[in-house]
Amino acid sequence: MHYQACDAFASSSKQTRFLLLSSVMKNEASLPSVIITEKGAKKLKSGHVWVFADEVISMTEGIVNGSICRVFSGKEKFLGTGFFNSNSLIRIRIISKNANDTFSDKTSEDAFWMRRVKYAVRYRYEILSKEDFSSCRLIFGEADGFPGLTVDKFENVLVCQSMSLGIEQRKLTIYRQLIEELANIGCKVAAVFERNDNALREKEGMTQGKGFLNSELGLPPYNAESTSVIITENGIRYVVDFCNGQKTGFFLDQKFNRREAAAIAREKTVLDCFTHTGSFGLNCLKCGAKSVTFLDVSKFAIEETRANVQLNGVPEDKCEFICEDAFDFLLRAKAERRFFDFVILDPPAFTKSGKTVKNALAGYRELNRLGMSVIKRGGYLATASCSHFATEELFEQAIFEAADELHLQLKQIKKCTAAPDHPILWGVPETAYLKFLLLQLV
Repeated sequence: MHYQACDAFASSSKQTRFLLLSSVMKNEASLPSVIITEKGAKKLKSGHVWVFADEVISMTEGIVNGSICRVFSGKEKFLGTGFFNSNSLIRIRIISKNANDTFSDKTSEDAFWMRRVKYAVRYRYEILSKEDFSSCRLIFGEADGFPGLTVDKFENVLVCQSMSLGIEQRKLTIYRQLIEELANIGCKVAAVFERNDNALREKEGMTQGKGFLNSELGLPPYNAESTSVIITENGIRYVVDFCNGQKTGFFLDQKFNRREAAAIAREKTVLDCFTHTGSFGLNCLKCGAKSVTFLDVSKFAIEETRANVQLNGVPEDKCEFICEDAFDFLLRAKAERRFFDFVILDPPAFTKSGKTVKNALAGYRELNRLGMSVIKRGGYLATASCSHFATEELFEQAIFEAADELHLQLKQIKKCTAAPDHPILWGVPETAYLKFLLLQLV
Protein backbone atom coordinates (compact mmCIF):
# COMPACT_ATOMS: atom_id res chain seq x y z
CA MET A 1 0.00 0.00 0.00
CA HIS A 2 1.44 3.37 -1.01
CA TYR A 3 0.72 6.73 0.62
CA GLN A 4 0.90 10.27 -0.64
CA ALA A 5 1.70 13.18 1.69
CA CYS A 6 -1.07 15.74 2.08
CA ASP A 7 0.80 18.03 4.43
CA ALA A 8 4.39 18.96 5.11
CA PHE A 9 4.33 17.41 8.57
CA ALA A 10 3.34 13.92 7.29
CA SER A 11 6.39 11.89 8.27
CA SER A 12 7.58 8.63 6.76
CA SER A 13 7.81 7.06 10.21
CA LYS A 14 4.11 7.69 10.83
CA GLN A 15 3.24 6.22 7.46
CA THR A 16 5.34 3.12 8.16
CA ARG A 17 3.70 2.54 11.54
CA PHE A 18 0.30 3.18 9.98
CA LEU A 19 0.99 0.63 7.21
CA LEU A 20 1.87 -2.01 9.81
CA LEU A 21 -1.30 -1.20 11.75
CA SER A 22 -3.46 -1.50 8.65
CA SER A 23 -1.99 -4.86 7.74
CA VAL A 24 -3.23 -6.47 10.95
CA MET A 25 -6.79 -5.24 10.50
CA LYS A 26 -7.90 -8.46 8.88
CA ASN A 27 -11.51 -7.71 8.01
CA GLU A 28 -11.00 -4.31 6.40
CA ALA A 29 -7.42 -4.45 5.14
CA SER A 30 -8.61 -3.81 1.59
CA LEU A 31 -10.14 -0.43 2.41
CA PRO A 32 -8.11 2.74 1.80
CA SER A 33 -7.03 4.63 4.89
CA VAL A 34 -6.62 8.26 5.88
CA ILE A 35 -4.66 9.86 8.73
CA ILE A 36 -6.04 13.14 10.08
CA THR A 37 -4.79 15.89 12.38
CA GLU A 38 -5.28 15.92 16.13
CA LYS A 39 -7.70 18.82 15.67
CA GLY A 40 -9.80 16.69 13.31
CA ALA A 41 -9.52 13.68 15.60
CA LYS A 42 -10.69 15.70 18.61
CA LYS A 43 -13.73 16.89 16.66
CA LEU A 44 -14.70 13.34 15.66
CA LYS A 45 -14.24 12.13 19.23
CA SER A 46 -16.58 14.88 20.42
CA GLY A 47 -19.34 13.57 18.16
CA HIS A 48 -18.96 15.34 14.81
CA VAL A 49 -18.95 13.35 11.57
CA TRP A 50 -17.08 15.52 9.06
CA VAL A 51 -13.39 15.69 8.19
CA PHE A 52 -12.37 18.79 6.26
CA ALA A 53 -9.67 18.93 3.60
CA ASP A 54 -7.18 20.79 5.80
CA GLU A 55 -7.51 18.11 8.48
CA VAL A 56 -6.10 15.35 6.27
CA ILE A 57 -2.41 14.49 6.81
CA SER A 58 -1.96 11.48 4.53
CA MET A 59 -3.97 8.87 2.72
CA THR A 60 -3.81 5.76 0.59
CA GLU A 61 -2.54 6.62 -2.87
CA GLY A 62 -5.17 6.43 -5.61
CA ILE A 63 -8.18 6.55 -3.31
CA VAL A 64 -11.33 6.83 -5.44
CA ASN A 65 -13.95 9.54 -4.85
CA GLY A 66 -17.11 8.12 -3.32
CA SER A 67 -15.32 5.11 -1.90
CA ILE A 68 -15.33 4.09 1.76
CA CYS A 69 -12.16 4.70 3.74
CA ARG A 70 -11.03 4.16 7.31
CA VAL A 71 -9.95 7.17 9.33
CA PHE A 72 -7.16 7.22 11.92
CA SER A 73 -5.56 9.79 14.15
CA GLY A 74 -1.86 10.56 13.89
CA LYS A 75 -1.53 8.41 17.01
CA GLU A 76 -2.79 5.43 15.00
CA LYS A 77 -6.17 5.28 16.75
CA PHE A 78 -9.18 4.19 14.69
CA LEU A 79 -11.74 7.01 14.49
CA GLY A 80 -14.33 5.81 12.00
CA THR A 81 -15.27 4.83 8.48
CA GLY A 82 -16.59 7.25 5.90
CA PHE A 83 -17.07 8.43 2.32
CA PHE A 84 -14.06 10.07 0.68
CA ASN A 85 -14.42 12.84 -1.90
CA SER A 86 -11.53 15.05 -3.06
CA ASN A 87 -14.02 17.37 -4.83
CA SER A 88 -15.54 18.49 -1.56
CA LEU A 89 -14.21 20.65 1.27
CA ILE A 90 -15.83 18.02 3.48
CA ARG A 91 -13.20 15.48 2.49
CA ILE A 92 -14.65 12.60 4.52
CA ARG A 93 -18.20 12.07 5.76
CA ILE A 94 -18.22 9.51 8.58
CA ILE A 95 -20.83 6.75 8.32
CA SER A 96 -19.71 4.61 11.26
CA LYS A 97 -17.46 4.88 14.31
CA ASN A 98 -17.84 1.19 15.15
CA ALA A 99 -14.74 -0.82 14.25
CA ASN A 100 -16.91 -3.95 13.98
CA ASP A 101 -18.88 -2.60 11.00
CA THR A 102 -17.49 -4.11 7.80
CA PHE A 103 -17.53 -2.79 4.23
CA SER A 104 -14.93 -4.87 2.40
CA ASP A 105 -17.52 -6.63 0.19
CA LYS A 106 -20.96 -5.79 -1.20
CA THR A 107 -22.79 -8.25 1.04
CA SER A 108 -21.43 -6.79 4.26
CA GLU A 109 -21.96 -3.21 3.08
CA ASP A 110 -25.56 -3.89 2.01
CA ALA A 111 -26.20 -5.47 5.40
CA PHE A 112 -24.84 -2.32 7.07
CA TRP A 113 -27.22 -0.04 5.12
CA MET A 114 -30.14 -2.36 5.81
CA ARG A 115 -29.50 -2.03 9.54
CA ARG A 116 -29.38 1.73 9.19
CA VAL A 117 -32.61 1.81 7.17
CA LYS A 118 -34.42 -0.36 9.70
CA TYR A 119 -33.26 1.84 12.56
CA ALA A 120 -34.33 5.08 10.83
CA VAL A 121 -37.78 3.79 9.83
CA ARG A 122 -38.51 2.07 13.13
CA TYR A 123 -37.48 5.19 15.07
CA ARG A 124 -40.14 7.27 13.27
CA TYR A 125 -42.70 4.48 13.47
CA GLU A 126 -42.26 4.26 17.25
CA ILE A 127 -42.07 7.95 18.22
CA LEU A 128 -44.76 9.34 15.89
CA SER A 129 -48.49 8.80 15.88
CA LYS A 130 -50.05 6.99 12.92
CA GLU A 131 -51.11 10.29 11.34
CA ASP A 132 -47.74 11.94 11.92
CA PHE A 133 -45.93 8.93 10.45
CA SER A 134 -48.05 9.10 7.28
CA SER A 135 -46.01 12.15 6.23
CA CYS A 136 -42.65 12.55 7.90
CA ARG A 137 -38.91 12.75 7.31
CA LEU A 138 -37.69 9.17 7.10
CA ILE A 139 -34.00 9.97 6.74
CA PHE A 140 -32.35 13.13 8.04
CA GLY A 141 -28.83 12.94 6.69
CA GLU A 142 -26.01 12.81 9.22
CA ALA A 143 -28.42 12.50 12.15
CA ASP A 144 -29.44 9.06 10.85
CA GLY A 145 -26.01 8.02 9.58
CA PHE A 146 -26.75 8.76 5.91
CA PRO A 147 -24.47 11.74 5.13
CA GLY A 148 -26.09 14.16 2.70
CA LEU A 149 -29.31 12.15 2.24
CA THR A 150 -32.83 13.46 2.81
CA VAL A 151 -35.92 11.27 2.35
CA ASP A 152 -39.38 12.69 3.02
CA LYS A 153 -42.45 10.45 3.04
CA PHE A 154 -45.64 12.07 1.77
CA GLU A 155 -48.25 9.34 2.19
CA ASN A 156 -47.11 6.69 -0.34
CA VAL A 157 -44.57 8.88 -2.17
CA LEU A 158 -40.90 9.13 -1.17
CA VAL A 159 -39.11 12.34 -2.15
CA CYS A 160 -35.34 12.07 -1.99
CA GLN A 161 -32.34 14.36 -2.23
CA SER A 162 -28.75 13.07 -2.21
CA MET A 163 -26.04 15.63 -1.56
CA SER A 164 -22.94 13.46 -1.16
CA LEU A 165 -21.18 11.37 -3.79
CA GLY A 166 -20.90 8.32 -1.54
CA ILE A 167 -24.66 8.25 -0.99
CA GLU A 168 -25.32 8.98 -4.67
CA GLN A 169 -23.42 5.84 -5.66
CA ARG A 170 -25.45 3.72 -3.22
CA LYS A 171 -28.84 5.42 -3.41
CA LEU A 172 -30.70 2.72 -5.34
CA THR A 173 -29.67 0.10 -2.79
CA ILE A 174 -30.84 2.33 0.05
CA TYR A 175 -34.14 3.21 -1.65
CA ARG A 176 -34.88 -0.47 -2.34
CA GLN A 177 -34.24 -1.22 1.32
CA LEU A 178 -36.53 1.63 2.36
CA ILE A 179 -39.32 0.29 0.14
CA GLU A 180 -38.85 -3.17 1.65
CA GLU A 181 -38.80 -1.97 5.25
CA LEU A 182 -41.88 0.21 4.77
CA ALA A 183 -43.72 -2.75 3.23
CA ASN A 184 -42.87 -4.74 6.36
CA ILE A 185 -44.90 -2.30 8.44
CA GLY A 186 -47.77 -2.08 5.96
CA CYS A 187 -46.76 0.99 3.92
CA LYS A 188 -46.68 0.32 0.19
CA VAL A 189 -44.58 2.87 -1.72
CA ALA A 190 -46.14 4.05 -4.99
CA ALA A 191 -43.37 6.34 -6.18
CA VAL A 192 -39.84 7.51 -5.50
CA PHE A 193 -39.08 11.00 -6.78
CA GLU A 194 -35.67 12.69 -6.78
CA ARG A 195 -35.25 16.38 -5.99
CA ASN A 196 -31.59 16.68 -6.89
CA ASP A 197 -32.04 20.18 -8.31
CA ASN A 198 -29.62 21.76 -5.85
CA ALA A 199 -26.45 23.62 -6.85
CA LEU A 200 -24.61 22.22 -3.82
CA ARG A 201 -24.40 18.88 -5.63
CA GLU A 202 -21.90 20.42 -8.02
CA LYS A 203 -19.48 20.93 -5.13
CA GLU A 204 -19.49 17.15 -4.72
CA GLY A 205 -18.83 16.65 -8.43
CA MET A 206 -22.44 15.67 -9.24
CA THR A 207 -24.98 16.99 -11.74
CA GLN A 208 -28.42 18.39 -10.94
CA GLY A 209 -31.75 16.89 -11.94
CA LYS A 210 -35.12 15.63 -10.78
CA GLY A 211 -37.56 12.91 -11.75
CA PHE A 212 -39.11 9.57 -10.87
CA LEU A 213 -36.98 6.51 -10.09
CA ASN A 214 -39.83 4.00 -10.35
CA SER A 215 -38.42 2.09 -13.31
CA GLU A 216 -34.94 1.83 -11.75
CA LEU A 217 -36.47 0.51 -8.53
CA GLY A 218 -38.89 -1.95 -10.11
CA LEU A 219 -42.00 0.03 -9.13
CA PRO A 220 -45.00 0.41 -11.48
CA PRO A 221 -45.25 3.77 -13.27
CA TYR A 222 -46.75 6.52 -11.14
CA ASN A 223 -49.98 7.36 -12.90
CA ALA A 224 -50.92 10.52 -11.05
CA GLU A 225 -52.24 13.36 -13.19
CA SER A 226 -49.61 15.65 -11.69
CA THR A 227 -46.59 15.52 -9.43
CA SER A 228 -48.73 16.26 -6.38
CA VAL A 229 -50.05 14.28 -3.47
CA ILE A 230 -52.55 15.17 -0.74
CA ILE A 231 -51.27 14.75 2.80
CA THR A 232 -52.84 15.26 6.22
CA GLU A 233 -50.93 16.99 9.02
CA ASN A 234 -52.45 18.05 12.35
CA GLY A 235 -55.85 17.19 10.86
CA ILE A 236 -55.36 19.62 7.95
CA ARG A 237 -55.10 18.55 4.31
CA TYR A 238 -52.47 19.96 1.95
CA VAL A 239 -51.64 19.53 -1.71
CA VAL A 240 -47.90 18.87 -1.84
CA ASP A 241 -46.26 19.56 -5.20
CA PHE A 242 -43.13 17.46 -4.74
CA CYS A 243 -41.75 18.39 -8.15
CA ASN A 244 -42.11 22.18 -8.13
CA GLY A 245 -42.48 23.16 -4.48
CA GLN A 246 -39.62 24.41 -2.31
CA LYS A 247 -37.11 21.77 -1.18
CA THR A 248 -39.10 18.49 -1.23
CA GLY A 249 -42.44 20.30 -1.49
CA PHE A 250 -43.46 20.79 2.13
CA PHE A 251 -41.71 21.75 5.38
CA LEU A 252 -42.33 18.90 7.79
CA ASP A 253 -39.96 20.18 10.48
CA GLN A 254 -42.44 22.73 11.88
CA LYS A 255 -45.24 20.17 12.36
CA PHE A 256 -45.41 20.37 16.15
CA ASN A 257 -44.52 24.06 16.27
CA ARG A 258 -47.61 24.76 14.17
CA ARG A 259 -49.66 23.07 16.88
CA GLU A 260 -48.04 25.24 19.55
CA ALA A 261 -48.78 28.42 17.61
CA ALA A 262 -52.36 27.40 16.89
CA ALA A 263 -53.04 26.73 20.57
CA ILE A 264 -53.00 30.48 21.32
CA ALA A 265 -54.72 31.67 18.12
CA ARG A 266 -58.35 31.43 19.21
CA GLU A 267 -60.33 34.61 18.41
CA LYS A 268 -57.19 36.38 17.22
CA THR A 269 -56.31 38.23 14.03
CA VAL A 270 -53.23 36.48 12.65
CA LEU A 271 -50.55 37.54 10.18
CA ASP A 272 -48.76 34.53 8.69
CA CYS A 273 -45.59 35.83 7.02
CA PHE A 274 -43.62 33.61 4.59
CA THR A 275 -46.68 31.38 4.56
CA HIS A 276 -45.41 29.00 1.82
CA THR A 277 -48.36 26.57 1.75
CA GLY A 278 -50.43 28.31 4.44
CA SER A 279 -49.62 25.77 7.12
CA PHE A 280 -49.23 28.01 10.19
CA GLY A 281 -52.29 30.06 9.27
CA LEU A 282 -54.44 27.00 8.56
CA ASN A 283 -53.52 25.53 11.93
CA CYS A 284 -54.57 28.82 13.56
CA LEU A 285 -57.90 28.82 11.69
CA LYS A 286 -58.55 25.24 12.74
CA CYS A 287 -58.13 26.33 16.35
CA GLY A 288 -60.55 29.24 16.07
CA ALA A 289 -58.58 32.25 14.79
CA LYS A 290 -60.83 35.18 13.89
CA SER A 291 -58.95 35.78 10.61
CA VAL A 292 -55.61 35.04 8.94
CA THR A 293 -53.66 37.18 6.51
CA PHE A 294 -51.49 34.86 4.40
CA LEU A 295 -48.38 36.67 3.13
CA ASP A 296 -45.70 35.44 0.73
CA VAL A 297 -43.56 37.03 -1.97
CA SER A 298 -44.11 33.98 -4.21
CA LYS A 299 -47.20 33.95 -6.41
CA PHE A 300 -46.88 30.15 -6.61
CA ALA A 301 -46.95 29.94 -2.79
CA ILE A 302 -50.05 32.13 -2.54
CA GLU A 303 -51.82 30.01 -5.15
CA GLU A 304 -50.90 26.87 -3.20
CA THR A 305 -52.17 28.46 0.00
CA ARG A 306 -55.47 29.45 -1.58
CA ALA A 307 -55.89 25.87 -2.88
CA ASN A 308 -55.22 24.46 0.60
CA VAL A 309 -57.74 26.86 2.16
CA GLN A 310 -60.35 25.65 -0.32
CA LEU A 311 -59.36 22.01 0.18
CA ASN A 312 -60.11 22.35 3.90
CA GLY A 313 -63.41 24.14 3.40
CA VAL A 314 -62.30 27.29 5.24
CA PRO A 315 -64.58 30.29 4.60
CA GLU A 316 -62.62 32.74 2.46
CA ASP A 317 -64.06 35.70 4.35
CA LYS A 318 -61.73 34.66 7.18
CA CYS A 319 -58.73 34.79 4.85
CA GLU A 320 -56.69 37.45 3.11
CA PHE A 321 -54.05 36.52 0.52
CA ILE A 322 -51.23 38.98 -0.14
CA CYS A 323 -48.36 38.43 -2.58
CA GLU A 324 -45.70 40.86 -1.40
CA ASP A 325 -42.26 41.00 0.20
CA ALA A 326 -42.66 40.63 3.96
CA PHE A 327 -40.41 43.58 4.81
CA ASP A 328 -42.35 45.83 2.43
CA PHE A 329 -45.73 44.71 3.78
CA LEU A 330 -44.70 45.19 7.41
CA LEU A 331 -43.39 48.68 6.68
CA ARG A 332 -46.66 49.56 4.97
CA ALA A 333 -48.79 48.03 7.74
CA LYS A 334 -46.83 50.01 10.32
CA ALA A 335 -47.31 53.25 8.35
CA GLU A 336 -51.03 52.55 8.01
CA ARG A 337 -51.26 51.67 11.71
CA ARG A 338 -52.63 48.24 10.93
CA PHE A 339 -52.19 45.90 13.89
CA PHE A 340 -52.61 42.17 14.52
CA ASP A 341 -53.11 40.07 17.64
CA PHE A 342 -50.59 37.48 16.51
CA VAL A 343 -47.72 37.67 14.01
CA ILE A 344 -45.89 34.56 12.73
CA LEU A 345 -42.44 34.93 11.15
CA ASP A 346 -41.09 31.77 9.50
CA PRO A 347 -38.58 33.05 6.92
CA PRO A 348 -36.17 31.04 4.78
CA ALA A 349 -32.58 30.84 6.01
CA PHE A 350 -30.98 34.29 5.98
CA THR A 351 -27.52 32.74 5.80
CA LYS A 352 -26.03 29.48 4.57
CA SER A 353 -22.46 30.46 5.40
CA GLY A 354 -20.55 31.48 8.48
CA LYS A 355 -19.18 34.43 6.50
CA THR A 356 -22.58 36.13 6.27
CA VAL A 357 -23.85 35.56 9.81
CA LYS A 358 -23.47 39.24 10.77
CA ASN A 359 -25.69 40.37 7.89
CA ALA A 360 -28.18 37.59 8.61
CA LEU A 361 -28.53 38.62 12.25
CA ALA A 362 -29.15 42.20 11.14
CA GLY A 363 -31.89 40.82 8.89
CA TYR A 364 -33.48 38.80 11.70
CA ARG A 365 -33.31 41.82 13.99
CA GLU A 366 -35.02 44.09 11.43
CA LEU A 367 -37.66 41.50 10.50
CA ASN A 368 -38.60 40.91 14.12
CA ARG A 369 -38.56 44.64 14.88
CA LEU A 370 -41.01 45.23 12.04
CA GLY A 371 -43.11 42.23 13.06
CA MET A 372 -43.36 43.43 16.66
CA SER A 373 -44.23 46.95 15.52
CA VAL A 374 -47.57 45.72 14.09
CA ILE A 375 -48.57 43.60 17.10
CA LYS A 376 -51.07 44.97 19.58
CA ARG A 377 -49.64 45.42 23.06
CA GLY A 378 -50.16 42.15 24.90
CA GLY A 379 -50.24 40.32 21.59
CA TYR A 380 -48.13 37.39 20.46
CA LEU A 381 -45.13 36.67 18.23
CA ALA A 382 -44.02 33.33 16.80
CA THR A 383 -40.58 33.62 15.22
CA ALA A 384 -38.20 31.10 13.70
CA SER A 385 -34.80 30.68 12.11
CA CYS A 386 -33.77 27.67 10.06
CA SER A 387 -30.09 28.59 9.70
CA HIS A 388 -27.73 26.65 11.95
CA PHE A 389 -25.14 29.43 11.51
CA ALA A 390 -27.50 31.79 13.38
CA THR A 391 -27.12 29.95 16.66
CA GLU A 392 -29.78 29.93 19.34
CA GLU A 393 -27.86 32.48 21.39
CA LEU A 394 -27.28 34.84 18.45
CA PHE A 395 -30.86 34.52 17.19
CA GLU A 396 -32.34 35.28 20.60
CA GLN A 397 -30.01 38.24 21.01
CA ALA A 398 -31.23 39.67 17.69
CA ILE A 399 -34.86 39.35 18.85
CA PHE A 400 -34.04 40.88 22.24
CA GLU A 401 -32.38 43.87 20.56
CA ALA A 402 -35.38 44.33 18.27
CA ALA A 403 -37.74 44.41 21.25
CA ASP A 404 -35.45 46.72 23.19
CA GLU A 405 -35.44 49.18 20.32
CA LEU A 406 -39.24 49.31 20.50
CA HIS A 407 -39.16 49.54 24.33
CA LEU A 408 -40.96 46.22 24.60
CA GLN A 409 -40.54 43.43 27.13
CA LEU A 410 -40.80 39.84 25.89
CA LYS A 411 -42.35 37.00 27.84
CA GLN A 412 -41.33 33.54 26.63
CA ILE A 413 -44.13 31.00 26.26
CA LYS A 414 -42.33 28.19 24.43
CA LYS A 415 -38.93 27.45 22.95
CA CYS A 416 -38.91 24.62 20.42
CA THR A 417 -36.76 22.88 17.82
CA ALA A 418 -37.64 20.76 14.81
CA ALA A 419 -40.09 17.85 15.01
CA PRO A 420 -38.52 14.60 16.31
CA ASP A 421 -38.39 13.06 12.83
CA HIS A 422 -35.58 15.65 12.33
CA PRO A 423 -33.48 14.42 15.28
CA ILE A 424 -30.61 16.45 16.70
CA LEU A 425 -27.36 14.50 16.77
CA TRP A 426 -25.35 15.73 19.74
CA GLY A 427 -21.92 16.90 18.67
CA VAL A 428 -23.19 17.89 15.22
CA PRO A 429 -24.57 21.46 15.57
CA GLU A 430 -25.70 21.48 11.93
CA THR A 431 -28.56 19.13 12.90
CA ALA A 432 -29.82 21.64 15.50
CA TYR A 433 -30.68 24.15 12.82
CA LEU A 434 -34.27 25.14 13.65
CA LYS A 435 -35.11 27.62 16.41
CA PHE A 436 -38.74 28.47 17.18
CA LEU A 437 -39.91 30.91 19.83
CA LEU A 438 -43.42 31.74 20.99
CA LEU A 439 -43.47 35.07 22.82
CA GLN A 440 -45.85 37.62 24.29
CA LEU A 441 -45.23 41.36 24.06
CA VAL A 442 -45.75 43.01 27.47
